[in-house]
Amino acid sequence: MAVQSWQKSSFSGDTANCIYLAVAPDGSVKIRESDDPDTIITTTPDRFRAFLHGAKVGEFDHLTK
Repeated sequence: MAVQSWQKSSFSGDTANCIYLAVAPDGSVKIRESDDPDTIITTTPDRFRAFLHGAKVGEFDHLTK
């Protein structure tokens, strides 16, 4: 799988517990964790946008309690 480059949030700092994102040449969004980089989730930009919207409005807050 070729991607342009993996990017992590600036909020992650230098810790090893990071989520990385990348856009593949076909436009799909790739997601992986730093502690398991061989496992990659693939989604569409529209689905990823919907997920981000849900995260921003607190839809998943109950999962962190």
